[in-house]
Amino acid sequence: MKKTKAGLFAALVMSFTASANSENAYSENPATFDWFEYRGNDAIFEQPLAKDEYRNPILAGYYPDPSIVQVEDDYYLVNSSFAHYPGIPIFHSRDLVNWTQLGHVIDRPDQVDFAGLGISRGIFAPAITYNEGTFYLVTTCVDCGGNFVVTAENPAGPWSDPVWLPEVGGIDPSLFFDDDGKAYIINNDAPIGEPLYDGHRALWVQEFDAEKLATVGPRKLVVNGGVNLADKPVWIEGPHLFRKDGQLYLIAAEGGTSVNHSQVVLKGESPFGPFTPWDKNPILTQRHLDPDRQNPVTSVGHADFVQDADNNWWAVFLGIRPYEGDFYNTGRETFLMPVNWEDGWPVITRGDQLIPTIAKRPALPPQAPGPLPLTGNFTQRDEFDSPKLPMHWLQLRNPSPKSWLSLERAPGSLQLTPTATSLGDIGNPAFVGRRQQHLYASATTQMQFQPQRKNDRAGMAVFQNREHFYFFGVTGNADGSADLIVSRRDGEGQHQGKTIARRALATSTGKPADIELRVTARDAEYDFHYRVDSGEPWQPLLLAADGRVVSTRNAGGFVGALIGLHAYRAEP
Repeated sequence: MKKTKAGLFAALVMSFTASANSENAYSENPATFDWFEYRGNDAIFEQPLAKDEYRNPILAGYYPDPSIVQVEDDYYLVNSSFAHYPGIPIFHSRDLVNWTQLGHVIDRPDQVDFAGLGISRGIFAPAITYNEGTFYLVTTCVDCGGNFVVTAENPAGPWSDPVWLPEVGGIDPSLFFDDDGKAYIINNDAPIGEPLYDGHRALWVQEFDAEKLATVGPRKLVVNGGVNLADKPVWIEGPHLFRKDGQLYLIAAEGGTSVNHSQVVLKGESPFGPFTPWDKNPILTQRHLDPDRQNPVTSVGHADFVQDADNNWWAVFLGIRPYEGDFYNTGRETFLMPVNWEDGWPVITRGDQLIPTIAKRPALPPQAPGPLPLTGNFTQRDEFDSPKLPMHWLQLRNPSPKSWLSLERAPGSLQLTPTATSLGDIGNPAFVGRRQQHLYASATTQMQFQPQRKNDRAGMAVFQNREHFYFFGVTGNADGSADLIVSRRDGEGQHQGKTIARRALATSTGKPADIELRVTARDAEYDFHYRVDSGEPWQPLLLAADGRVVSTRNAGGFVGALIGLHAYRAEP
């Protein structure tokens, strides 16, 4: 096996045997994970790139609702994070292709409170902009305070505490700094009076004081429903204002963030309108294409624009790579495409144009990929040899005041102290996960754990939300023995899920189970393998488990699946 921890084992065994019945010892009975390796192997990433090409998506996996800002030669991008913590990942690039994560905007537990939220609530559609030395980010904390603005001098942080904007209703705000120095906030909200149909929304504009971080004057409705109210357009959202050659443009998503998603554009006489839609809208969609086409990218929309060194325009937007129909586990991903200008209007796709998986690079000097692979096929191994968890690891909701995670107690390992909060609870279970970024992927870890009560458990989890997940690991029995199990929750049943596969483990009294676990994703299926010695063949515990359980289509909401590590202790 990869790491020898004789000293750690001895300490654990002494602790367990000397204080096996002590609640204090029980609470300090950690699951120890030596390393975690993630490997992606998607067919669309197998084709090699030429020097002048880039690969889509530029951020693979659950990185939805991109917003981008350019500051001289630097580009900064943020994504929605919902009730995952830390929240709002922020990335940097100089070529629009290779991105490096700088940190998170929400990285202090007291900034916002996700307690009690469903995983697909929380942070919706952050929008980033820059003006006179300050970065501004506005977003919505759904069911946890509404719209707010934060600022930073350095995009890597620290970001300020939220300044709440209670007078700005709805979701998806963004800031626009006009040429005369004035600022405006535009967002989705309810229309005037009763909605005319389900999904009837509107876009509102209000002046914004960037020094006081406060709105100014009255709000004004500028778009009612969408580009044509008579067609009953739904979910106009994610709006952005910008100018080109003096002309003011408004772009927004329309159609809902599923297979009917699209991007539309309007021209305005001022930030308060009136706005005139283009008669050739939408400027981006795939909703009219054959759903059975090869390697489809669907549900595209929620775009934002920037320029390259030759003043070419580019759009970042979300899209989905389903494995069948509208089923996908990787969440909504970030794509990049050029923006062409047609008679003074921006166009991203036209006719039956497909979203390319390989395309010509922007006119920018290529930079090296960042330390964390974000697209293509790759292997990422976390050795847990740093005092901080790497940026791509996430928790569920705000961290508990008493941390159950340690990277220092057994240096070179990650330890999770089991808690009584299960994956099926609305709380902060002892769980850390990383995004599933490929349709074909594997995640492997080596673990030591000794359950002390029936139903104690530790191992791996494939998690979508509290009602849709798989657990794979070691659990305790009433007689003190241990089993290896796979449990599943699919919308109902016990919070820990229903056990669907079980095998007894042979462990010595007082010694933790020492085992390697592997979860393999294969489109719509997951396989669960294990071995007790790295020199032995992998043994299957469960093959071809239904992956659609943790698909967004089945589970609902807006996030992708996380694959990670979990520990749980049963109540006495």
